[in-house]
Order: sequence, then C-alpha cells, then structure tokens
Amino acid sequence: MYHVYHLHSLYGLPSRKSILYNHYKEDVMVRYHIFVEGRVQGVGFRYFVQMHAQSYGLTGSVKNLDNGLVEIYVQGESDTIDLFLATIIKGDGRFIKVNDYSCKSVPIIPDERRFTCQYY
Repeated sequence: MYHVYHLHSLYGLPSRKSILYNHYKEDVMVRYHIFVEGRVQGVGFRYFVQMHAQSYGLTGSVKNLDNGLVEIYVQGESDTIDLFLATIIKGDGRFIKVNDYSCKSVPIIPDERRFTCQYY
C-alpha cells in the first residue's frame, strides 16, 4: 500500500487520504483582485493567465495597466485559485518573469461565467 500512495505523490495525483478528506470538505468560492509586476507586458502574460484560468475552470479577467502592472480578477474555489496562482507566478520559464504580486479578497460575482482578456 505504501508504494501506491508514493506513486500518487510522484505523479501529482491525490492520495486516498486526500480523496477521503476532500469528499467531506466544503469548497469555498472566493474572488481575488491581484496586481502582478515584473516582465509581464509584451510577453504573452495575459494569454498565459487566461489559458491557465480557463484550464482550472476559473472566471474573471486580466488586463494590462498603463503603469506596467497586470491586473487580474479571479474567482473560483480557494484551493483551485492557489494552484492557479502558483502556476502564473512561476511563469513560462522563458519570457514571463513575475517579480512581485499583491492579492486582496473582494466580493464574488455570482453570475460570472467565464475568464476574459480585457484590452485598453
């Protein structure tokens, strides 16, 4: 049995223990307002954010600001947003480089259904 759990962790799959735990855990819907700074404009960062948000089933928006920052609103289950943030902060390993970010909880928008890339 130990090897089965070990293989799950190697491949990023949930262990039996976490599956049982998550079965009883109530998912919490949250929304965050995020500002990202670094090499995040002119390098495909908005598309990168939108692609990952959609793959995680999150809603919200992303847009460039005149001051060089990127503004993100993201909504979904808190654990999923944690994974999303870890992914976008890591960047693409080539062009995108996040130096810093700030994140603030804001009220959810119940009828929001998709993640969009906003232009000026």
